[in-house]
Order: sequence, then structure tokens, then C-alpha cells
Amino acid sequence: MAPNRGKIIRLNDDGSVPADNPFADQPAPANQVWSLGHRSVLGIAFDGNGQLWEHEMGPKGGDELNRIVKGGNYGYPVVSNGDHYDGRSIPDHDTRPEFLAPTVTWRSVISPAGFIIYNGAAFAQWQGSGFIGGLSSKSLVRVVFDGETAREAERFAMGERIREVEQGPDGAIWLLQDGEAGRLLKLSPKGKQ
Repeated sequence: MAPNRGKIIRLNDDGSVPADNPFADQPAPANQVWSLGHRSVLGIAFDGNGQLWEHEMGPKGGDELNRIVKGGNYGYPVVSNGDHYDGRSIPDHDTRPEFLAPTVTWRSVISPAGFIIYNGAAFAQWQGSGFIGGLSSKSLVRVVFDGETAREAERFAMGERIREVEQGPDGAIWLLQDGEAGRLLKLSPKGKQ
């Protein structure tokens, strides 16, 4: 098993370990760890206040959006708001309060992929919103943040699996559809190309 599996690590640009990492006094590779107890981190972004957020594909019925805190343990594989694919139960987060619970859980999974927190001018009404690509949900999911909390605000049906989400320099939102017939889509305000 890889020593950093299920963890978010934090390094300086030159590969050295920051002195203020939560486990900086531990031997490598533990000193690189910022947070742990993650199942499958697939998207990571900072909001306008510098707060780090990540989403991960959970087990069956347990996709998550997490607010990442220094040294936080999010509990996987001890807890999850989903179950194993073979049907075995995993205790929910509320059974073990020593672990940080997800900010948002999708029990009807979206299979998250790609993640931005929008800061462009093209869609001024969405500034500060998160956008997550949905593989199994075949959607673009918009999330709104309020300090330490978040919630799904709306879901746009895309008809195909969305693998990646990016913000262009002009503020357009770019989506990459998954699969052999995948397409690159540019979302712009009505009347703008």
C-alpha cells in the first residue's frame, strides 16, 4: 500500500516539507501529510477566502465534498456515508464524532470529477460557486459556499459523463465529456461566443 494513499499532502515548490505542516515533526512521508482519511480525492480547489475544498468519489452511495482543515482526519475506511460495493455496511460519520464529516454527501451519487470554484466575470451571478463534473449523474453540479458550509444549489443535465471542468481566461466554463465520442464544451453567457 502506498504510504500517502488516502491523504492530501502539502509540499513547498522545491519538494521540501513546510515547517508548519501538522505532522512536520514525524519522519517522512508522514511529515508531508496535510489531511488524511480520504477515500478517493478527485477534485481540489481554494475558495476566494483561501479555504481548501475537495471532493471525492465515495463507496456505494457516499460521494463527498469536504472542507479541508489542517491535520483533519475524515475517517475513511473506518466511516463513510456510503457502503462497500459488495453490500457490506460502513458506519456513518455520525457514529464516530472524532472524524470530520463531509460538508455535503451525495447518497444518490454524482461520481464527481473535475472541480473549480468560479471567480470569472462572464457569469457574475456564479462568482464563488463551485462546479463539479458528474460522471454517473451526467451533469454539471453547482455548489454554493457559506463560510464553513456548502450545499448543492443546482444541477445541469449534460446528457453525457462530465470528466473535467475548467475556467477559461475569459470566464467561460469548459467541460470535457468522457468516452470515445467525448466533446470539449464551452459554456458562455447567452449571446457571447
